[in-house]
Amino acid sequence: MARKNYTDEFRQRAVDLYESTPGATLKAIAADLGISRGALREWVEKLGSGTTTAGRASTSASGRSESPAAKIMRLEAENARLEAERIKLETERDILRQAAKYFGRGDELVNRFQFVEDHKDAYGVKRLCEVIEIARSSYYAWLDAAPRRAARAAEDAALVARIRVLQDPALGGDRAYGAPRITADLNDGVAAAGRVNHKRVARVMREHQLAGIRLRRRVKTTVPDQSGRRFPDLIGRDFSIGDPNRRYVGDITYLPIADGTNLYLATCIDLGSRKLAGWQVADHMRTELVEDALRAAARDRGSLAGAVFHSDHGSVYTSKAYAELCERLKVTQSMGAIGSSADNSLAESLNAALKRELLEGAAAFPDRATAYRAVFRWANRYNTRRRHSAIGHITPNT
Repeated sequence: MARKNYTDEFRQRAVDLYESTPGATLKAIAADLGISRGALREWVEKLGSGTTTAGRASTSASGRSESPAAKIMRLEAENARLEAERIKLETERDILRQAAKYFGRGDELVNRFQFVEDHKDAYGVKRLCEVIEIARSSYYAWLDAAPRRAARAAEDAALVARIRVLQDPALGGDRAYGAPRITADLNDGVAAAGRVNHKRVARVMREHQLAGIRLRRRVKTTVPDQSGRRFPDLIGRDFSIGDPNRRYVGDITYLPIADGTNLYLATCIDLGSRKLAGWQVADHMRTELVEDALRAAARDRGSLAGAVFHSDHGSVYTSKAYAELCERLKVTQSMGAIGSSADNSLAESLNAALKRELLEGAAAFPDRATAYRAVFRWANRYNTRRRHSAIGHITPNT
């Protein structure tokens, strides 16, 4: 039950409390002080200044200005509010300054979670999540998944180590292998439960900069034919696999040497198995170069009788001597359109792969002997160990 007798000092303090409390209501202040709302309203009308911190406009019956005590309380409350706002803004500024170091790393969302984890003891999870604008539920979900991420990271590290072995020439690997061939090597002879997905291999190789090597072609090796001799196109850009020893393609490519000269490589590739059946290296691009490559294929196969050999319109392939050799070996010549590299793209693709994988980005071979040994080693590996995507990631000899 409300008291009946109140001192003048109590009444004035009650009025000052009401006027200096932001958002205060007569009912709330009266309940706090244990008095009736009507009594408080009467005191405000008689003793109040007519204004409150919340900006309510009420007319004082007496018309008196704000009392000194009420003004002090109001200013102290305002000062406390401003100080709290200052501390809040400074804290947010410090949080964002420290968070900036995290946001520049890869996955921004993951790094925001990591920032909260690293600074939660200093600022609290709730404040950090509000400032950097992430949901607390998302942070806790990320935190709950930490053991699984650690296990996956360990598995990726083990996979990286296996990939490095497969790309290490000193261990019999091939530095030019990309994700498809690496995946085939990893899954060779592995039970289904232990197989590695090619997308995962590609992601891990990309993240650890383990991609194959690329090299641009710079030297023109096709010398236009001036004899006018033509042969029909019996391949028609159909480079699909099929029976071995039935269709061949060939080309010439250059091998740059450090002294500024070039060696030249002629190839003879079996479309049926993708085998590099014949090849020859020389310091010239005369007809003997491509003749020796075709003879090498004939020796490897035992006979080329009935086979088709497809090339561009280079003068060595349209020469009378080469045509006579093809007739002796019972090989039918085929040629694509003049000036169309797409008509012999498979042969050019092999040439590009060879230089990309042997030079590994270098401008040239140190000397001719090194270049020849490198080609010899690569050609043998190409046929016996290098997996080929067109034939199901097995080797040409297989």
